[in-house]
Amino acid sequence: MGIANVIALFGGIALFLFGMQLMGDGLKKVAGNKMELVLWKLSGTPVKGILLGTVVTAAVQSSSATSAMVVGFVNTGMMTVTQSISIVMGANIGTSITGWLLCLSMLGGQGGWLTLLSTDTISAAVAFAGILMLMLSKKESRKQLGGIMLGFAVLMYGMHAMSDAVAPLKESARFRSMLTMFDNPVLGILVGIAITALLQSNSASVGILQAISVTGAVSWAAAFPMIMGMGIGASIPVLLSAVGANRNGKRTAVVYLLINVFGTLACTLLFYGINAFAHFPFMQNDTPVGMVGIAVMNTLYRVAAIILLLPFIKSLERLTGVICRGKDTPEKEKKTDAPKIMQLEERFLENPVLALKQSREALLHMAAVTEQSLFQSFDIVREYDADTAQEVIAAEEMADHYEDALGTYLIKLTAKPLNHEETLEISLYLHTVGDFERISDHSVNLQEAALEIYEKQVHFSPDALEELKVLDAALRKIVGMTFEAFREQDLNLAYQVEPLEERIDSLCQTAKLNHVARLQSKICTLEQGFVFNDIIGNFERVADHCSNIAVALVELHADSFDTHEYLNGIKSRQDKHFRELYEQYSNEFDFLS
Repeated sequence: MGIANVIALFGGIALFLFGMQLMGDGLKKVAGNKMELVLWKLSGTPVKGILLGTVVTAAVQSSSATSAMVVGFVNTGMMTVTQSISIVMGANIGTSITGWLLCLSMLGGQGGWLTLLSTDTISAAVAFAGILMLMLSKKESRKQLGGIMLGFAVLMYGMHAMSDAVAPLKESARFRSMLTMFDNPVLGILVGIAITALLQSNSASVGILQAISVTGAVSWAAAFPMIMGMGIGASIPVLLSAVGANRNGKRTAVVYLLINVFGTLACTLLFYGINAFAHFPFMQNDTPVGMVGIAVMNTLYRVAAIILLLPFIKSLERLTGVICRGKDTPEKEKKTDAPKIMQLEERFLENPVLALKQSREALLHMAAVTEQSLFQSFDIVREYDADTAQEVIAAEEMADHYEDALGTYLIKLTAKPLNHEETLEISLYLHTVGDFERISDHSVNLQEAALEIYEKQVHFSPDALEELKVLDAALRKIVGMTFEAFREQDLNLAYQVEPLEERIDSLCQTAKLNHVARLQSKICTLEQGFVFNDIIGNFERVADHCSNIAVALVELHADSFDTHEYLNGIKSRQDKHFRELYEQYSNEFDFLS
């Protein structure tokens, strides 16, 4: 094997790994992200968890990626350690799918019509179709499918290049004698661990072993321990992904290692123990194993290991608790302490659907806190309460915390590969998180006005109280309507916000003019006027922010964020629906003559 073959081998490995990544990324975009949400929501029983882990790993082409994702679920409290164990078991089975896919490279070697099914023919056809879809398709889904097809073609070309590069080793006695050293189970397992630790991918390690098997120098006796060791080596990237995770996150990463270590021990003792008496023919006389044989062995080993370990899920969970010592965060504390709920998991940034789902939940909690504090501030304007005032202040600090964390997280997410819908959703969240935070600021402003009224014993005239009462009711309606529209993504409600915001603006202007008239008539004092104007100004700003949120929601579904064009269009056209709603709100919210 000359230097040219070595270079060709490394080139084949590079193409192979790149093809795997390209195909896996495409599969994630088409189906993987949806599967990840299913994985989170439906992993109820061990059998269901194993099946889901298998399917998701087959889709994303990486057991390490699936397990790292599960570490993130557990780290944020979205999944329990018990649930994660069965999913990790399934991930170990799902990673064997790639080996079967690579067996396609054996087709076409017998001539005749099967030549049309050769690696070169299939890869060329798939690559041509894939590049056409990428270049000519306008739909994002078809472009992603084209990416998957290109990834498959590159992977197959890489596999073919590796096989051609190692072909001269068929005649090398030294190479054959070196591989016979791996007949020793301990040495074979260690070599398998080293290869996978280096490549950071179990599927890639098995693929390279399949490529070398075409030389006929890889025996069943050497391949089996190497395959077991490759499973252990694949745990290294998962363990690295748990750096910085909480105790339960670390326990989930350790589970991946324990499953592969105990699976290897159990299968080694069972298989070699039986072989000592039965003397399996394929384990004798250095019987060579082919690509299909390695795929079969890889799948059967993984299924057998999971079957053997399935009854010991609880024992595995207890063992991880012993290895990863420390205290868990109480469930009650997770649910009631907002900053702890809002653990925006950095690991999910590689899976935009999960990252957006998590961001939305944090934003909804921020909205709920903001809505409650705003209504509390309305209450204490009418009747001051010191404890409620402190709650309003605390809620504003919490809203600030949410804005900083969500803004930073969403900006990081924009650097990741996103489809059109995900980009628009991030834009919606970035637009609205600031409006929610500003509303909480106005809650504090109203609390300060309420405190001034209480401390200075300010008393408003009956007319001023009537105006505040009407505006209070209108503000409660627009805030409730806006926040409900955002929670439920209800466009019908969102379209009803702008007419009410226009009505509130009109009422605020009228209230200000009325108050000036009362000041001139000496009905109200300047001290009353300053506080009254502060309250009215904050009411007006809250309505404006509600309008911003509703407009952002409408524009999201219109695939545009040209807010001014949308608003000008409504106001200039004065369409029938807008006029009807404005008239309805005018009748519902009006000052007494």
